Parts: sequence; structure tokens; C-alpha cells
Amino acid sequence: MKYAFSTLGCPGWSWKDVFSAAKDLGFAGVEIRGLGDIIYAPDIPEFLPRNIEDTKKSLERLSISIPVLTSGAVFAEAARAQASYLEAAAYVNLASRLGVPYIRVMGTGEPGITEGDFALGAKLYKHLCSYASEWGVTPLIETNGALSSSDKMLEFIDGNPNCGVLWDVHHTVRFGNESPEETAGKLGEYIKHVHVKDSVSAGDKIEYRMMGYGDIPVKAALNALKSVRFDGFVSLEWVKRWNPDLQEPGIVFAHYASYISSL
Repeated sequence: MKYAFSTLGCPGWSWKDVFSAAKDLGFAGVEIRGLGDIIYAPDIPEFLPRNIEDTKKSLERLSISIPVLTSGAVFAEAARAQASYLEAAAYVNLASRLGVPYIRVMGTGEPGITEGDFALGAKLYKHLCSYASEWGVTPLIETNGALSSSDKMLEFIDGNPNCGVLWDVHHTVRFGNESPEETAGKLGEYIKHVHVKDSVSAGDKIEYRMMGYGDIPVKAALNALKSVRFDGFVSLEWVKRWNPDLQEPGIVFAHYASYISSL
């Protein structure tokens, strides 16, 4: 396994800040979910056509990869489905130009269980998988919302060619009520990328914590990943962009690197 962090956790950092921290802390990858004030990856200056080759060369010099471009596309919300498909297609095109193997899409946008048109979502996802195969990219559907259930996820992806799952361990534990062993056992061959974060439940709310200070069984998840011979990235998704009061990224990323090393 390799380790990364998502730029969701450092919304105030520049490109240089992000990759200097990754290099200094020993991360092998950085997951892109916005940069600074820009959330839509194709608009990030370093990814514009005039800059993209220089960006690829700088990443190669640093020996740091981008494992996934994390879009905000949601396929099971009818009102957003068409715009989401266009967003996902743009992410596929950018990923191909960058040499990034995966993009992320979702069923619905909320992490908790919400209603959605999952028949529509599955149809659009199947089309995207076919489209992306021509570009050498695999779209990953995240275990988010109702798809935090492994059985629901297997029904959704339906064994489509060029499909894959982004396993958010927090969501399958907290909302899917599954153990890591259960999730890995059911989704193992489809898991291509992993999100980890920690939290505690406080009544009907969730309070995020630095790794090891909550009750999400991260160690059990890593062991479950080993059992299915997962060799991709485990990425810290510190949701500071959406929760600005959370601890600062420099502290959190360094703690994650230390925590992972201790395991």
C-alpha cells in the first residue's frame, strides 16, 4: 500500500505548498480535490493545456503521483445528473492527459443515507465506464450515501467493464454499519482507492478527529486491505474545505504520516 492525502484538507495551500508538504512528510501521492479557491480540477492553472507538460515533469522529479482526480459529479440525483456527466467526462479527459488512472464520482452528494435515482445513476455510470475506457481511465464510484452498503454497491456497478470502487472506510462503518472485514470481503476485487478519516458520534452529529482519536477501525481496515492484496493508495480525506474549524492541515497530515508509520 501507498499513502496520500487529499487537497480537500488544505484549501488554503498553493500548489507549491501541497507538494512540498507531501515530499517532506514522505507521501507517495496527492489526491486532487480542488486547489485554493478552485474546486473544478480542469480550471487549476497547473492543469491548463499550456502548463500540463511542465506539471507532469515536476511531479516526476518529486517522485509524487496523483492517484485520482476527485470530481463532485453525482449520478443518482436527477436534477444534477446531466451536468455531473459532463463534469465527469471532463475529469476523464484531464486524467488521461495527466496520466492519472482514476477519477471519482458519487451516487448522491451527502455522506449519510439519502434518497436517489440509483437506476439512472447506474445507467450513467455504465456509460461513463465505457467512455473512460477509450481514454485509459477508470471511474471509481465512492461508497457514499446509500452506496455505503456493499450489497447496494455491487448491485449498482453490476460487474461493468472498467468499473471500480473508491472505498471510504468511514462511510461504510458509520453509515453502512459494516465492519472493514465485511466490506473488503464483498468489494475486494473492485477496490482501487481508499479514503480514511476518523470521527466520533455526538448525538445525531459526527465530529471529525485526527487519526486514532475517534472510533473508526482504521487498523482493521488496513489489515482487511492486506487480506485482499490491495496495492493502491490509502488517502487521508480531512474535510477542512467543508469544515473550516477543523485542525490545520500541516498538523493533521504530519500526524497521519506518523500514525500510519506506527501501524
